[in-house]
This record gives sequence, structure tokens and C-alpha cells, in this order.
Amino acid sequence: MNRSTPIVAKSRILRIRNKELVFGLRTYVMGIVNVTPDSFSQDGIVDSQAAISYALKQIQKGADIIDIGGQSARPGHQPIDEETEIKRILPVIAGLRKVSDVIISIDTFSAVVLEQAIAAGADILNSIWGLTDELLQIVKRNPIPIVIMHNRGNLPNPPLQNMKESVGVDAIDPGNGMIAEVVDYLADAANKAMAAGLAREQIILDPGIGFGKTADQNIEILSQFNKITALGFPTLIGSSRKSTIGKLTDRPVDQRVFGTAATVAFAIAQLVDIVRVHDVEEIVDVIKVSDALVRNWRPDNWTNQ
Repeated sequence: MNRSTPIVAKSRILRIRNKELVFGLRTYVMGIVNVTPDSFSQDGIVDSQAAISYALKQIQKGADIIDIGGQSARPGHQPIDEETEIKRILPVIAGLRKVSDVIISIDTFSAVVLEQAIAAGADILNSIWGLTDELLQIVKRNPIPIVIMHNRGNLPNPPLQNMKESVGVDAIDPGNGMIAEVVDYLADAANKAMAAGLAREQIILDPGIGFGKTADQNIEILSQFNKITALGFPTLIGSSRKSTIGKLTDRPVDQRVFGTAATVAFAIAQLVDIVRVHDVEEIVDVIKVSDALVRNWRPDNWTNQ
């Protein structure tokens, strides 16, 4: 076997259960399981067993992480109470944990839901409202990795205070426009998480494509994603099937896999660590080729012939 040495930029290792995510070695796939009847992507599954089976198929197709959510985030959605959210997601988390050791992410912004999800077997918090004070208290007691997302909607908590100088996020020039706002917010949130005792490897930053942003602002963020990776934390992009791709391609939500693939490939060129996607099988192929070009990654059975 003649295999090149992978390029690992700022190698960071996150250990979860019996697995290691070596950020910089390759791009990891977060497969989406929406346990809700009103998902924007039209892939919601309300039956627990069907959701578990769908998750297992995503794992078989190459998902490294399964992201389970019971609260819709589509524009104009009707929020549900915590009891309903718990009834939707807990059977899926517990059932999947019984049959798989996959890393499970819980997509919630409720501290009550998070605490019960962790008890059922969830490993990562994925919060579309960033790290609120209530969530921070749970994370302090259960030091799990967190995905902190920038959301331009009405935040449930006041904006975070600027803490970059006191805790030590690497100083960068974010420029102007939406990317500057996103970089500043994520840097502040990351510092708050480090002040609570989390290591850099446990703090994953997501710019929140499509959340309270215009199509042009989403394009701006995607085109300058390297300013987010420059902060030095693991990063995640969630561009899958988003409306901006629909505007660019004139495709309905279930026909945006090629547009999604373009955003994933470009994000990998800017060293993203995790991509959150609906179409796991197709995007895994995009990742493999992109990682070979960007990170010098090769399959384990690679022969240079």
C-alpha cells in the first residue's frame, strides 16, 4: 500500500463513548432525524420506531453522528411545549442507544429536555439559540460537547457580553457585514463556554445558515466561512436543503442535494469539521472527494495504482 500522509491542521481530538473525532483529519457527517410532522425539509418522522430505523440507515450510509430533534425550526412554525418535545424524542434516543453506539446529538434549546435527553443516552447538545444560561447550568453538571449556533431571531436571553480579551479567543479581523456579527457572537459564546470549564474540542461553532438571515447574508457567510474556522474551534455547517439553495437553483426542498453538495465542498475547502445533512449517502461521496483534495485524506483500503 502506498498512502500519502493526511494533512491535519490544528489537530484536535474529541472523545465520545468509544469513538474519537480527530478534527482536521477528515470531515464528519451529522445525519438529521426530524421527529416532527412539520419539518421544513419534508422529512419529518413522527413514529419512534420508524425514526430509529431511519437513523440506522443513515449510520449504514456513513453518518458519524445522528442529530435528533422534536421541535420544528421552519419559518412560521408553531412552538411545542417541553412535554410534547420529550414525548417525541426520548423514545428515539433511548431506542437508538439500545441498538447502536453511534454518537447522538440532541437538537434542543430547552434545559429540561436536554437533561432528560442526556439521561436517555444523548452525547452532544445542538442548540439553535446558542448557549443560554439555563443550558449552561446543565452543561456544567454534564460536560458534554455543545454546538453553539448563531441565530438572528429574538434570542431568549440577552446577547452575551464580549469576553474575548479575558478568556483568550484568538484575535482575528472579522471584516464587516453579517460575517462580522456571526464571528463576534460565536467568539463570545465560545469564551463563555470555556469559562464554564469546557475545552476547545468540546465547543463546536455553527454560523446558523438560514436562521434570521437573508439569502445574500447566507451566501456571504458560506463564502467567508474561513473566518469562523480561524477562531480555532471545531466548526459545523448546516446548509442542507436551505431556502437560499432553493433560490439559487429554483429547486423544491427535496431536490436540493446538488446545491447542498456545492456548499459542503466549499465549506470543506475552508476546513469545516462537521456537516449536518439530510442526504447522507450522496454527501458522503462529496466529502470523500473533497477531503482527498483538501486534507490529503485516503480510504483505508487505498492503493496508488
